Amino acid sequence: MASDPQGRLLTVLLAALVAVLFAVSLMTGPAHFDAGIVMKALVSDQGVASIIVHDVRLPRTLLATLIGATFGIAGAALQGLLRNPLAEPSLFGAPQAAAASAAGLMAFGLVSPTSLAVPLGGILGALVSVGALVAIAGRHASLTMTLLAGLALASLAGAAIALILNLAPNPYIALEIAFWLLGSLRDRSMIHVWIAAPFMIASWIVLAANARAFRALTLGEDAAASLGVDVGRVRILVVIGVALGVGAAVSVAGAISFVGLVAPHLVRRFYGSDPTRTLLPSALAGAALLLAADIVVRLVPGPLEIKIGVVTALIGVPFFLAMIFRERRVLEEAP
Repeated sequence: MASDPQGRLLTVLLAALVAVLFAVSLMTGPAHFDAGIVMKALVSDQGVASIIVHDVRLPRTLLATLIGATFGIAGAALQGLLRNPLAEPSLFGAPQAAAASAAGLMAFGLVSPTSLAVPLGGILGALVSVGALVAIAGRHASLTMTLLAGLALASLAGAAIALILNLAPNPYIALEIAFWLLGSLRDRSMIHVWIAAPFMIASWIVLAANARAFRALTLGEDAAASLGVDVGRVRILVVIGVALGVGAAVSVAGAISFVGLVAPHLVRRFYGSDPTRTLLPSALAGAALLLAADIVVRLVPGPLEIKIGVVTALIGVPFFLAMIFRERRVLEEAP
């Protein structure tokens, strides 16, 4: 385990990495501008450079940072709550519900695919799924019951998405939705940032406020309760916090998977097994991971830009399999 000075140094290095990737993201695109022009374009009128940096690259970069941080902290919080290193936000169905809600609005022509109602509908879908989760599992349900209810809602939302695609009256809209579900930050504006950011920041606050409970939960639910932790209240607050942040992220960027799983594991070996200490580093690692993935999709040549959800899945699936094999080896070697 890293000592506190080492932990603080690593956190500073992660923050510096996010800052560097943020700057690189602002400079990446078909139109080439050097660093000086990009910095000037952020604070003064530089003609075309200001339009591209302000209206195209800055919203995309901000969303990559916010969404990556949201998935990172949400994954760390869920792994602390469930005491399971394989836990991630999609286990509770909020991302799938957000995607189904937004897809339904677009598929049946209720709103334009570029309308602001799409992200708002996605956030509403995530909140409804959390309400259903609490109603199904009950306030005093065990973690296992909450997890099973979340998996059921995730499956239901997944089936709803498939049904929406089947019933979509316009095949072109269905195709557009299918691509949107793969995840992308292209053509996002500052309006998307203003809509999603408050929900994601609220999510960070809710999850950080419950961080101390995760340390007690490493001893088990009964031990945590004996230490004064209201386990039922913590469980509901964490699920709501995850739904707020991840629902907002999915509603503006589509499905982006595995960041919430990979980011906490990247930092855990340096900060130890205390989940309280890994929240901030996981958020920074998630932001760096998604910024790097978004830079990659813009650099890969081709007629169509690769979806960022595809890149994160290509990174996350081997990582997930490695985790499973490691857990299996531990179980097999156990006496």
